[in-house]
Amino acid sequence: MQILLANSIPPTPWRNGGGQTRELVAEPAGADWTLRVSLADIEQDGPFSSFPGVQRHFAVLQGPGVELALQGQTLQLTPASQALCFDGAAAPGCRLLGAATRDLNLMLRGRPGELLRARSGAAWPAPWAWRALFSVGPAQLQTADGQTHALPAWSLAQGLPAGPLRLQLDAELPAYWLGA
Repeated sequence: MQILLANSIPPTPWRNGGGQTRELVAEPAGADWTLRVSLADIEQDGPFSSFPGVQRHFAVLQGPGVELALQGQTLQLTPASQALCFDGAAAPGCRLLGAATRDLNLMLRGRPGELLRARSGAAWPAPWAWRALFSVGPAQLQTADGQTHALPAWSLAQGLPAGPLRLQLDAELPAYWLGA
């Protein structure tokens, strides 16, 4: 298991000036990834980038939230919302709900996956080959063999072992299971 501290990864500013991204994981590394996990700081209104052929999962972690215009619908997402999955080619319009947000993205090319909100105390038995957990606040991760691992705030634990996993959150801040 590897633990990455999100704030230790330098952000990359967007070409359009609307925000910045921290790429946490890209497998394989480089432009031909099939799995990518990133944190995005959205600082102004504007459209998402288009990613044709990519299944995109998106969750608001911090800030008031966003309103997305997607396929003729208007969807509001906040830190209390479930993750949204959509076709990356769609490039929805995005409007901030009052201030900047920090968001979690799981993007998959040619493989299925999920971004699922974690609930404190509930087991996650997902049989994915690649499994990870992102937590905004400090947390305790218990593996199937009974070991407990302390996770700092704003961290991604990847390479999680097989078997059911259980999470204890220290606060009511969002955490997400990622699988592919």
